[in-house]
Amino acid sequence: MVMTRSYCRFCGALCGILVETDGERVTSVRGDPTHPLSKGYTCPKGRALPAFHHHPDRLDQPLLRGQPTSWDEVLGDLAARLGDIVAAHGPDAVASFVGTGSAFDVNGRRLAERFMQALPSRSRYSTATVDNASKPLVAELMGGHPGLVPAVDHHGATLVLLFGTNPVVSHGHLNAFPDPIVRLRALAARGELWVVDPRHHETARLATRHLAVRPGTDYALLAYLVRSLLEARGGADSAYLEAHTRPEDVDRLREAVAPFDRATAAARCGLAETDLDDLLSAIQRHRRVAGQTGTGVTMSPAANASEWLMWALHIVTGSFDAPGGMWFNPGFMKCFDRRPIRASDGTPGPGPRSRPELPGRWGELPCAALADEIEAGNVRALFVVGGNPLTALAQPDRLAAAFARLDVLVVADVVRTEVTELATHTFACAGQLERADLPGLADTFQVAVAAQYTPAVVPPAGDRRPMWWAFAELARHLGLKLLPKGLEPDTCTDEDLLAIMADRSVASWAELKAAPGVIVASEGSFGWVRRNLLPEGRWRLAPEALVAELATLVDQQPAPLVLIPRRQLRHMNAQLRDGAAGAVRADRPDVLLHPDDARPAGVRSGDLVTVSSAHGSVTGVACLSGELRSGTVSIPHGFAEPNVSRLTASGDADRLSGMTRQSGIPVTVARADPSSGS
Repeated sequence: MVMTRSYCRFCGALCGILVETDGERVTSVRGDPTHPLSKGYTCPKGRALPAFHHHPDRLDQPLLRGQPTSWDEVLGDLAARLGDIVAAHGPDAVASFVGTGSAFDVNGRRLAERFMQALPSRSRYSTATVDNASKPLVAELMGGHPGLVPAVDHHGATLVLLFGTNPVVSHGHLNAFPDPIVRLRALAARGELWVVDPRHHETARLATRHLAVRPGTDYALLAYLVRSLLEARGGADSAYLEAHTRPEDVDRLREAVAPFDRATAAARCGLAETDLDDLLSAIQRHRRVAGQTGTGVTMSPAANASEWLMWALHIVTGSFDAPGGMWFNPGFMKCFDRRPIRASDGTPGPGPRSRPELPGRWGELPCAALADEIEAGNVRALFVVGGNPLTALAQPDRLAAAFARLDVLVVADVVRTEVTELATHTFACAGQLERADLPGLADTFQVAVAAQYTPAVVPPAGDRRPMWWAFAELARHLGLKLLPKGLEPDTCTDEDLLAIMADRSVASWAELKAAPGVIVASEGSFGWVRRNLLPEGRWRLAPEALVAELATLVDQQPAPLVLIPRRQLRHMNAQLRDGAAGAVRADRPDVLLHPDDARPAGVRSGDLVTVSSAHGSVTGVACLSGELRSGTVSIPHGFAEPNVSRLTASGDADRLSGMTRQSGIPVTVARADPSSGS
């Protein structure tokens, strides 16, 4: 038996793990007790790594039209077809969708993106417009850079607010939460931990106070808090506002939140007015605030306004880029704090040809337009990289039909999915235990300025290859060069590419490779955003587009029954939803209902129910629970059945971010005929 120190790459927490192997067989995974951030913690996903690595549906060799083949054959055929498509229709006819699975494969993701740039194609899509577009949007509009991710000061915060997020299960949404229960208990013990969510979920049970807000009304509560704090003697940090905002922006914000007085906000949120008083008093007592949002906010129709007002709350209380409040991780690899950053004003780029009303942002197009672009003939080849758009994007049946029309559908993944069944070309990629890695996309999401090198724990089985190699070799077939000068696909290694990235980071490649585990440079870096990014150190407190969006919500009336998302502990989006084909216990995609909402429909726990929206319907097993606020139905994402994406429509997309609305959708519930079971 051999024990190798590594880290888990299912989610952004990047928990330290010890992997036991017997030859090329992975026998067990447990937490690394020497890891200073996760401290021996792992969740069921990490512990399921052996079963996932040996999944019966693992891709062991490349496929051409579903049949096993050689890499020479699949890449040669693909290169010829792509060459014809680009010659006839231009490079934008080749599109890519990069999913969550690729986010933790630093070399694979980088080379996939470089391939699209080398074509060059602007038809790039990612999960940024699936569940979190409001976060980079607000960061760019208020701070000048979409990569700003505010994080709780875990060592100094005394008042923590969690809106629409359940880090005990999710381990954070962009913001990492390794060892979440211990961290949350410590935050609650030091001061106050408030959870604002329609569910009394696992995180809410650890809170000092839970407010069961009506889904999608977070903006009203936040607007009331900002309004009250800006009133005379209301608790705003006037010195911070004077130094780091412009007076006209403060006036514009004050005017924007004016309609949300105590009575209006309480009625909109479905809370008692005393609940609002208590939360406001807590903010006034602690002076500093550390607040985070999750998919309960970012998937809602009011996502942009809610995220903006959460940022405004931090700025009004002087809590941004300040001890005791929130800090911005500059990244161990990215080193934003060591260089000047060019600020963006947030102006969007041109949208997709078939949906010009939608914006292009952050070098990509919104996923809401992908089916339209295929149906219009604008996209004729698509790369799906480490993701499953058929369980992530709206109208999956329409999307599957669009995929069937493509001339080329390439899937780069580690296991078979619904998408590989439609693929013309499939790359069998090395899994997380078969490649060397460093944190890449998740670098700035960490709870500390930290990085860890991991070697490959076992060699790639079968004829699996690193994802980066497949794209580099495909580029070579097309006469393109992706690898840095002096490196060729046949001789380059994972480490050759990692070394180039590492030598621009806080530590050298030699230091990272020699370290026995994670290197922690800092657990809080304050002030760099104001110094390096903000013009004159001032936030854009009241962007016109967000002020206008809040104005449209003033008279909004909530629907009687709405859909909300929820995360589950044993799967990450579509990964591990089957419990690695039954090798470990799987999550159940139950339809969570409050008894008061089930009773009129005659529904009991265990019944098959049909949940319908204006866009479609799904059938699943009802689970009645008082932990859920009445007026709310919760179905998890990532499952083929019930596929909650059938309740959404790509036409219902946000005009600022381009993201499809996936929460707060009005629905009805009825008992289903057992013969219609999912």
